[in-house]
Amino acid sequence: MPAQPGSPRIFPGKNFFALSAFFCLIQVMNFDACLQETVRTFEALPTIRPQIDRAGAMILRTLQAGHKLLLCGNGGSAAEAQHFATELVGRYFKTRRPLPAIALTADGTLLSCIGNDFKYDDVFARQIDGLAQPGDVVVVFTSSGDSPNILRALEAAKRLKLESLAFLGRGGGKAKGLATCELIIPGASGRTAQEAHLLLIHCFCELIDADVK
Repeated sequence: MPAQPGSPRIFPGKNFFALSAFFCLIQVMNFDACLQETVRTFEALPTIRPQIDRAGAMILRTLQAGHKLLLCGNGGSAAEAQHFATELVGRYFKTRRPLPAIALTADGTLLSCIGNDFKYDDVFARQIDGLAQPGDVVVVFTSSGDSPNILRALEAAKRLKLESLAFLGRGGGKAKGLATCELIIPGASGRTAQEAHLLLIHCFCELIDADVK
């Protein structure tokens, strides 16, 4: 039966396969571009090696002394904060004693309470005010460096005379210069900054596993 006027046209076989091949080529090109950008970012990490070593020493010193890490971030960075806390309280590779770390992103009830009764800019700073003890370290993750609640968290750490560690990207944003130690991932990509943050988390976990029984 011939197609009725206005009815949708079905691609003939050869056009369908040509279109499929075109989209596959686009996917391959996107993959290659993403991979190359990630590799470039990772290859640039040695340029911040002194800061990486300082951050590792800070984390190790804090945990060895029995103090805790208070970690926070937004979106994908919140996931990285929780990832790091999980590796410490649970385990990374070897079985060792649990280490004190709290992801300030994990309690949805508390976050909604502070966001509703106060303001969302305070969702991390208020927790730091309530949970931090002398010797603790505030750890923030942000690929932009411009999130108001992250800036408030760093301000709270400074007010409480706590050390802080900032995992940053894209030049550091407004958070640049606010932390005791900052890891500004080279490059302009937020995606590769987050990927590098995760790599550094695992590098620090290797360091911790090698030192803590």
